[in-house]
Amino acid sequence: MAFFTSKIMEFLPEEIEKYSLKNTSKESKLLAELNRETWAKVMIPRMLSGHLQGRILSMISKMINPETIIEIGTYTGYSALCLAEGLSENGILHTIDVNEEYTSYAHKYFKKSNYTDNIKQHIGNALDVIPFISEKVQLVFIDADKENYSNYYNLIFEKLEVGGYIIADNVLWSGKVLDNKMDEETKALDEYNKIIHADDRVENVLLPVRDGLMICRKISD
Repeated sequence: MAFFTSKIMEFLPEEIEKYSLKNTSKESKLLAELNRETWAKVMIPRMLSGHLQGRILSMISKMINPETIIEIGTYTGYSALCLAEGLSENGILHTIDVNEEYTSYAHKYFKKSNYTDNIKQHIGNALDVIPFISEKVQLVFIDADKENYSNYYNLIFEKLEVGGYIIADNVLWSGKVLDNKMDEETKALDEYNKIIHADDRVENVLLPVRDGLMICRKISD
């Protein structure tokens, strides 16, 4: 999810990206429908995770087979549906967002999906909602207001099981993390990346996929 109107920097040549998509598993009919409706009706549709990133999230979730997922930033629900594909039987995905307009689309598509009983929507500030989620968590996806990424990380860490994963989107911020003069959002993302990399309780990799995915795995409390 990206809270800006400019085009996300393409880190790979367009033809390579097309080739990658051509040789990646297709999104489901429901996800394709949600993709189309988001682009047709919703402001800033580039906030949608989309086909390639969605398949990455799905694959990671299936590798982990989590019992509990927390997603910070629902938008129209595309990433939540991708993450839900890897849930264990009777697993729960908590997805949090402050924007009721966007999440109304998500609610509609959750109801159409096979995961309607597995996805719990929370409308509100994630910093207020997260403390009331009591389950131990195996997977977290952060894709909301950039200034709070580090706060989300600190708040969620004690709930994350050792061996669990946190994925954060937009950590390259259209390449602006390399600028000498950064705006507040860029500074927050740069700080988040540095905090993760310096934290000896996790191991991490930053993938230059779309707008950057920081993936870290908790190795100790």
